Amino acid sequence: MSVNTQTDAPIDDRAGEGQLQEAVYVYEAPVRLWHWVNALSILVLCVTGYFIASPLPSVPGEASDNFLMGYIRFAHFAAGYILIVGFLLRVYWAIVGNHHARQMFLPKVWSGAWWREVWHEVRWYSFLEREPKKYIGHNPLATLVMHVMLLWGLVFMMITGLALYGEGTGMDSWQYVLFSSWVIPLFGNSQDLHTFHHLGMWYIVIFVIIHVYVAIREDIMSRQSIVSSMISGWRMFKDTRPADDLD
Repeated sequence: MSVNTQTDAPIDDRAGEGQLQEAVYVYEAPVRLWHWVNALSILVLCVTGYFIASPLPSVPGEASDNFLMGYIRFAHFAAGYILIVGFLLRVYWAIVGNHHARQMFLPKVWSGAWWREVWHEVRWYSFLEREPKKYIGHNPLATLVMHVMLLWGLVFMMITGLALYGEGTGMDSWQYVLFSSWVIPLFGNSQDLHTFHHLGMWYIVIFVIIHVYVAIREDIMSRQSIVSSMISGWRMFKDTRPADDLD
C-alpha cells in the first residue's frame, strides 16, 4: 500500500512509513474527559431542549401532582452549566496542554499549504482520492469543521442560553446583567432569541451526525484509530508506522 504522508502544517502532526513507532500518545486525559462529558451534556441538552420547545401534550392526573416539565427544565439548566464549566476548563487546557489540545482553537487558516490539505481531505471524504493522508492529530478539515461548527456553535449556545436563563433569574442576577441585558435586544426580543437558540440546537445536531459518521468512516477507511483514540489517548496506525511528532 502506498501511503501519502503529509502534515496539517509544515512540521506538526505528520505520519510516515518506515518509522520506529506504531502508536503515538495524542489526547491527554483532560481532553478525553472533556470530550465525553461534553457529548453527554449535548445529548441531555438536545433532548430536553426539544421538549422545552415542543412540550408533551398532556400528563395524567392533577396538574399540581406533576412536575414533568420542571424536571426537564432542571436537567436542561444543569447540563448547560456543566457544558459551560467544561468549556472554560477546556480553554484552560488548550493553553497548558500539548499542541493537540490547541488544534481546535487555532486552525492555521493563514497557511496556503494548510488549505491545500483541507482541499485534499474534502476530496478524500467525497471519494475522489484513492489514498488517505495520515495525521497524528486532527486532519486539517476536521480541525476547521470543529472550530466553526463545534467551538463557535457552543459559544453561541452558551451565550444565548445564559441570556434566556437570565430572564428567569431576574434583572439583579449576573446572568441578566452580563447576557440578557444586551443579547435579547440584539436579537430583537425574547421569542426571536428562543427561535435562534432552538435553531442552534439543530446546528449542533448536524455537527454531531457528521462527526460520528466521519469518525467511524475514517477508523475503517484510513486504517488508523479514531474512535478508540478518544478513549485511550493513543493513535494507532494499522498500515504504516507514524513519524515522531516534531512540534
